[in-house]
Amino acid sequence: TVVRLLAALLEQPGGERLAIGLAAPTGKAAARMAEAVRNAKAELPVSDTIKAALPDEARTLHRLLGSRGDSPRVRHDAANPLPLDVLVVDEASMVDLALMAKLVAALPPKARLILLGDKDQLAAVEAGAVFAELCEGRGFDARAASELERITGQPVSSETPRSRLGDAVVLLTHSHRFAGDSGIGELARRINAGDAKGTVALLQEHRADLAWNATPGPAALIERLEQGYARYLQAARLADPAAAFDAFNGFRALTAQREGAFGVTGINEALEARFKRRLGVPARERWYPGRAVMVRQNDYALGLFNGDIGLCLQTGQGLRVFFEGDDGFRGFAPARLPSHDSAFAMTVHKSQGSEFAEVLLALPDQPSPLLTRALFYTGITRAKRKVEIWALPERLKEAVVTRAERAAGLADRLALGVLKRPVDAPDAGSEPVDQLSLF
Repeated sequence: TVVRLLAALLEQPGGERLAIGLAAPTGKAAARMAEAVRNAKAELPVSDTIKAALPDEARTLHRLLGSRGDSPRVRHDAANPLPLDVLVVDEASMVDLALMAKLVAALPPKARLILLGDKDQLAAVEAGAVFAELCEGRGFDARAASELERITGQPVSSETPRSRLGDAVVLLTHSHRFAGDSGIGELARRINAGDAKGTVALLQEHRADLAWNATPGPAALIERLEQGYARYLQAARLADPAAAFDAFNGFRALTAQREGAFGVTGINEALEARFKRRLGVPARERWYPGRAVMVRQNDYALGLFNGDIGLCLQTGQGLRVFFEGDDGFRGFAPARLPSHDSAFAMTVHKSQGSEFAEVLLALPDQPSPLLTRALFYTGITRAKRKVEIWALPERLKEAVVTRAERAAGLADRLALGVLKRPVDAPDAGSEPVDQLSLF
């Protein structure tokens, strides 16, 4: 979608001179975006000139804006705008209010901003749910809907927009991760509709791609996860990074929180104790063949970013931690890694932007403010083939009906007839509404 959109802009008169930028909130998301663009443009039915004009690299928003360490100030702002005509931001649901404000301020007045993301996913950890609010009130009149459908080949419904940005919002409905008529797809729809009764009924149908353990226990959970990672541990013994990553991405445990028996810390500690016993590794040893870790902070010198996954394998030079890269796999001595955690279980927040063949989602056994519809939806939609949910019925229902309220006031201020501008603000006319495209 991004590549075709940018190619269409480049093919317009004068489009070959456009300065285009790609960005994402995290290093991992930026790397995935750049890789997707590089792969897609090779198949694009356009001239080599247009292909050459398409960007190859994506940056994190912090690097794009020129963040200065611990200072809230950035190099690019309204007085020193970014030298861009078009900026595409992926995983926009993860961008918080403060960062989005800095980004918009740093764009030249005539620039186009294209935001892509899933409005139903978890919002940023920091304040605001900017992307979700910008997507409220979407709608196209019949003529615009018909034209968009003709151009894109995607179904576009016509409805009256309720927001000044309503006709700048496009909802893409085809999932490339799982089939729309799959159990996962139907479960996602029922969760987003807040249909707790329907969600429970669907999970009780025993569909091939859905499973539900309604009486979860910590010990049984660890046994199940040990089985789930058995294929990966076997692949890790071969010391082949490609085989190890393929097996590791085939199964992943996701949780709602970090602490507790059903949290990341408890699950990782219990699992690693079992793996070490099986491998004959002393309990005090941190590193062993098969250990999976997640980087917690960006290290630009090593090219490792917050959220990157590394797998420890035995090589002729000893233990090395391998990470996926643009040109294959890169191995590092464990001592060189930036701050990291074990990663057999990860929070749903950390899983955003990733996909796995099978997902086991474990919800806490006690009520928690973290159990929300967005978290539940985000967790189950990480899976391509199968979702297994370990949750008490009451926790599952709470997750479906609890909608996080994190309003920044944007939806109200953008509602038709309600938008208010400061008295001394210049008359922007209608042009800014055309500059923002949300997917």
